[in-house]
Amino acid sequence: MPEVSRRQFLASTAAVMAAPFISTSSTRARAQESRKLGVAICGLGKLSTDQIAPALLKTKHCRLAGIVTGTSAKATAWKAKYGIAADSVYSYDTMHRMADNTDIDFVYVVTPNALHAQHTIQAAQAGKHVFCEKPLEISVERCQQMIDACRSAGRLLGTAYRCQYDPHHLECIRLVREQEFGKPTIVQAGFAIDVGTPDQWRLKRTLAGGGALMDVGIYALQATRYLTGEEPILVSALETKTDPVKFAEVDESMVWTTRFPSGVVAYCSTSYKAGRIQNLRVNAERGWFELDPAFFYDGNHGRRSDGKEIRFPQVDLFAAEMDDFARCILESRPTRVPGEEGMRDVRIMQAIYESARTGRAISLA
Repeated sequence: MPEVSRRQFLASTAAVMAAPFISTSSTRARAQESRKLGVAICGLGKLSTDQIAPALLKTKHCRLAGIVTGTSAKATAWKAKYGIAADSVYSYDTMHRMADNTDIDFVYVVTPNALHAQHTIQAAQAGKHVFCEKPLEISVERCQQMIDACRSAGRLLGTAYRCQYDPHHLECIRLVREQEFGKPTIVQAGFAIDVGTPDQWRLKRTLAGGGALMDVGIYALQATRYLTGEEPILVSALETKTDPVKFAEVDESMVWTTRFPSGVVAYCSTSYKAGRIQNLRVNAERGWFELDPAFFYDGNHGRRSDGKEIRFPQVDLFAAEMDDFARCILESRPTRVPGEEGMRDVRIMQAIYESARTGRAISLA
C-alpha cells in the first residue's frame, strides 16, 4: 500500500475505533470548534471590500458580525449588503462599545499602518481578539504597545501574513527544511507594484510610515525569514527615487541584502514603480527552486531545477488565515503569526531604512 494511502487508512481506522469512546467533554469541544466566530472588520477600504469580506463568506469558522468605519455611506452600504445589525456598526470613536457585544469575537484591523496600534488597543480593551494587517505598525515601540495591550486583556494578537497559508510557500519551506536540494546558499525575493495616484494614504509618511518597503517589500522580507528559519544578523540597503515629487514622503524603490547566521545571503528588492518584480528563488547546494509570481492573492506557482513544477490548487488566502486564527481562539492555542512576528519585521525594516539613510551596514545581532 502506498505510504500516503497507508497513513490515511490508519487514521480513518483509528477514528472509527475511537468513536464509541468519545467523551462528553470531547463532544463539547467539537461543538465549540464548529462554532463560527463573529468578526468585525475595522476599516472598509479596497482590501476589505474586494478581498476580506468576500473571503469571510468562504470561511468555515468565521462570519461577518460587525464593521468599524468613519464613513456613514459605507456603513449604510455594508449593512444592506451583508445584513449587519445596526448595533454592530461602530465608528472609530465608539469601538469601546464592542465590550457589550458578545456577537463579536475578534476584530480584523485593516486601517492605515500608523493607526493599527490605536485600533488594536481599543479592540483589546473591549475584550476582543485582534487580527491585524501587515505591517503590524510603523515602529517597534507601537508594536510592543499592541502586544502588551492584547496580553493584558488576555486576547490573541495575530499578524495577517497570508503567504504563510499559501501551499506554494509552504512547499518551499518544506524543500528547505528537508534539504531536498541541499543547504540553501542564496535567497532572492522581490515584490513591486504600481501604487497608483498620489492622493492616497500610502504616500503619506504620517499614515504609512514608509513606502514600497512597508507595503509590499515586507512580503520579500518575510519570505527570507520563514524560508531560512533564521533571523538576519546584518542588513545593507540602498534607496532610489525617479519621481521625487510623488514620492516626497516615502520610499519609491529599495534594494537590500541580509546575512543570516548560517551564512545564507538574501538579496531583496521592492518598488512602487518598477514592473514585474514578483518572484522568490532559493539557490541551494544541488539545485534551485522558485515561485514566479510568488506574492499574489492567487495564481502563484513555480518550478524546480529538476524540471518539476510547484503548483497546487488555489486557496483563498484571506479565508485560510482567518479560519486558522479562529481555530487558535477556539482551541486556546498560539497563532503561527503572533504580534511578535510582526514586530520582528518592523524592527528589520527600521534597520533597512537606517542603512539606506546612513550608507552603512546595520548589525541586527
